[in-house]
Amino acid sequence: MSIPFIILIAVIGIVAVGFLLLFFRFFGLWFRALLSNSYVSMGKIIGMWLRHVNPGIIVDSRIMLSKAGIDIDSDMLETHFLARGDVMKVAWALVAANKANIPLPFQRAAAIDLAGRDVLEAVKTSVNPKVIDCPDSSKGKVTIDAVAKDGIQLKVKARVTVRANLERLVGGATEETIIARVGEGIVTTIGSSESYKSVMENPDLISRRVLEKGLDAGTAFEILSIDIADIDVGDNIGAKLQADQAEADKRRFQAEAEKRRALAQAQEQEMVAKVQENRAKVVLAEAEIPMAIADAFRNGRLGIMDYYRLKNIQADTDMRAAISKSEQ
Repeated sequence: MSIPFIILIAVIGIVAVGFLLLFFRFFGLWFRALLSNSYVSMGKIIGMWLRHVNPGIIVDSRIMLSKAGIDIDSDMLETHFLARGDVMKVAWALVAANKANIPLPFQRAAAIDLAGRDVLEAVKTSVNPKVIDCPDSSKGKVTIDAVAKDGIQLKVKARVTVRANLERLVGGATEETIIARVGEGIVTTIGSSESYKSVMENPDLISRRVLEKGLDAGTAFEILSIDIADIDVGDNIGAKLQADQAEADKRRFQAEAEKRRALAQAQEQEMVAKVQENRAKVVLAEAEIPMAIADAFRNGRLGIMDYYRLKNIQADTDMRAAISKSEQ
């Protein structure tokens, strides 16, 4: 025998041994699928392994779906696995939906899973409705506060019963939107009430008005009921606002009064300055009198007797002024 022929025989033997090892490795998986009437060829199983797909998950999912009467090709399951989807969870969701007579095609279930939603939880919620607390206490707020028209604050806790809407689960709004819309409806209903007493007497008034708004539009849920779990009376917000307004008015009036007082003081100082100015003018005028008298003497318009008569009048005036001051 030639050397090339021996090498060829060796290569063929190695390849055959490799295929035998792969066959024996996946034989149990292939045989289990065969016995379960969910046949998956050995070639497909080996191909999954070469494409880094877990063949055990694909085969087990196909067996479970087949036993539930759902025929899903292994290629579709493999495609979902390669798209980073959770194949087992999708299979569980399909089985649960089938048992509950809920129409759920594989394509929709896969889309829900790839969208980041828990498809199995969605099916469970569709069968067994879920209760959502409003507001969400995990966010730090425990009540929804609203004020009626009479100024009284009410603190409300509500519970919303919802059921998952599988048709709107992809692209639909989440629980946060439901909580926000219900909170908005509660605030609007209480704010439009004439008195807090009417709300306290009929808490179901809130539920009816909120449900009438169709808050589940565009969401992934269907609201079944809104129940008021607790309602308490809070502060008199109207009285506080009036007190704050009165305090603000008081400060404003005080500022205006202070402004007027400052203006009056400025005017007073201005008048004092004018008085001083006029007194200075009087002093200047009085200083010119002796000069005028001297000029009158020089020009002959004033005689000596006229001068003495003027001095007597001035002395008499000073005496009368002194007597007046002593009497006062």
